[in-house]
Amino acid sequence: MKILVAEDDATSRWVLERVLKRWGHEIQTVETGTAATEALCAADGPQLAILDWLMPGATGPEVCKAVRAQAQTLGKPRYMILLTSKADKHDVVVGLDAGADDYITKPFDQEELRARVKVGLRVVELQNQLAERVAQLEESIAREKQLQGLLPICCYCKKIRDDGNYWHQVESYIVSHADVRFSHSVCPDCSERVRKEIATHAAEKASQARSKDK
Repeated sequence: MKILVAEDDATSRWVLERVLKRWGHEIQTVETGTAATEALCAADGPQLAILDWLMPGATGPEVCKAVRAQAQTLGKPRYMILLTSKADKHDVVVGLDAGADDYITKPFDQEELRARVKVGLRVVELQNQLAERVAQLEESIAREKQLQGLLPICCYCKKIRDDGNYWHQVESYIVSHADVRFSHSVCPDCSERVRKEIATHAAEKASQARSKDK
């Protein structure tokens, strides 16, 4: 998964990039808060970010707030970790209230960073799975709703007309609009009718054969 590193200090940015790449992550780096906001708000932007608190253009908390304001339009979740030298509880609360998911203090410990990144990746993966399940559920509900209400059906051939004015066999229409499959059998009434038709047809064939013999 791609991780965004937003850090204006070149040395800190290089260290973070080197460490994260060593752990197997794809890294995108930016130097300003403005660039971080643009990257995270892009449709295909990174889902996990490590943001320095103090950056040109916008602070880390301001980036978090801007990204959260567009959460409904992003499609996929964003997990943001603030990297800061501010260890005061008030500052931590300010960062979390702005929309950050986690924080780590400078100078950071690599093992602590690894653990917090792993937590972020797990959360993002779970949120992605949840979003996929919700989308599947909404699609299923939408299909079921299409089977409610009045269905225009031909009184002769029993085909059903869809919203595009196309006619479909009952089976194909229901299969495409609901999570069902058909297994075909013969009901008792039809079985009796077909049996009589077969017997009548056989009798006619036998009668025709006798007529030819004469």
